[in-house]
Amino acid sequence: MQVHASVGSGQQQVALWGSTFAFTICFAVWTIFSIIGVQIKQELGLNDTQFGLLVATPILTGSLSRLALGIWTDQIGGRIVFTAVMLCASAATWFLTTMSSYEGYLFAALLVGIAGGSFAVGIAYVSKWFPKEKQGTALGIFGAGNVGAAVTKLGAPLVLVAWGWHAVAQIWATVLAATAIAFFLVTRDDPQHTARRRAGIRPEPFLKQLEPLKNLQVWRFGLYYFFVFGAFVALALWLPRYLIGAYGLDIRTAGLIAACYSIPASLFRIVGGWLSDRYGARRVMYWTFGVAAGCTFLLSYPSTSYVVSGVKGPIEFTLAMGVVPFTVLVFVLGFFMSLGKAAVYKHIPVYYPDNVGAVGGVVGLIGGLGGFFLPIAFGALNDLIGVWTSCFMLLFVLVSIALVWMHFAIRRMDLARHPEVGRDTDLPEIMAAVQAGK
Repeated sequence: MQVHASVGSGQQQVALWGSTFAFTICFAVWTIFSIIGVQIKQELGLNDTQFGLLVATPILTGSLSRLALGIWTDQIGGRIVFTAVMLCASAATWFLTTMSSYEGYLFAALLVGIAGGSFAVGIAYVSKWFPKEKQGTALGIFGAGNVGAAVTKLGAPLVLVAWGWHAVAQIWATVLAATAIAFFLVTRDDPQHTARRRAGIRPEPFLKQLEPLKNLQVWRFGLYYFFVFGAFVALALWLPRYLIGAYGLDIRTAGLIAACYSIPASLFRIVGGWLSDRYGARRVMYWTFGVAAGCTFLLSYPSTSYVVSGVKGPIEFTLAMGVVPFTVLVFVLGFFMSLGKAAVYKHIPVYYPDNVGAVGGVVGLIGGLGGFFLPIAFGALNDLIGVWTSCFMLLFVLVSIALVWMHFAIRRMDLARHPEVGRDTDLPEIMAAVQAGK
């Protein structure tokens, strides 16, 4: 069943922008440990592996909850589910301030992570307000709520320095609760949910909603999202720690520079949605993986000192990346990641219009798991090999695999010999080529 509000509808715009604002606040809460975790690390004397686990724990809950939350959104409506998620996350964030041990912080972080599940709710809710030709742009706007990570990077250090990390958690929790109430009051149930309720149609059972997950295509989307979103979250969490350790910056400066990565990796998702609508998602994915491979290669080169035997004796010089070029490169990396995030989600409502919650949930789950495992891997690599740029070495390997895998998967779909590929491909450009007889 596809029912959309008319383009330009006031309720349609309220649903889009209200969801985007709510997701921004949720994302700010979801990444709160990127800042307060630095202070907790100092208080408890944690090593980098323990720190990586702490900042990644909310990402685990936010990821694993997305499948169920997405399906519940399809069943009972995004307005109710979104509000409930925000209220639960708000309570968990306040509860965090009552903990005092590492184990207690990990437990509280698991609860705080429900804020990240809001993504699957918003994707399913927003997509139902727009026709196919507008969904890429609409979901790009909603996904720009990732800028909540930059809100935390910019605001949390100021609050932390002035009043301590407990104040950060309490203020963030209060703002999230207020957002939940405002969201419920100003938004309405999506058109599809409203029409189904008026017609007395019962929602599909939970297990029925899972049927599209049998399609390998869904998991392919998830693997793309593991890098473009998972690595984004991982770096959003890790960069303050990286900048403090690698460059000796204070937490406020580190937070500001980390925001230079988070902001383009969030806001330009809108551009990615528009480009996907206009030029096709496959082309945008090639841009994303190609540029990201170049950026991570340059960022992975460690500071190195050389001694060359010269005519008049040894010549010593050092190759190292300064803060300014580092900031420029992470800005570019963030920009192209944002394009890729939108491109992945462009496909879902087109191919699975009645199962956006389930499919979007599992894709978001896989991407979120990247945000969980990668910070732990970053910390472990620091402890094991002792090179700051090891995190970018790992990302270079991941994006290279993704690029090669995507390219050869496309090449295998030889249109001349296998024209039937157009019926179930995840690449609209190939479908168009088949229909044109190419």
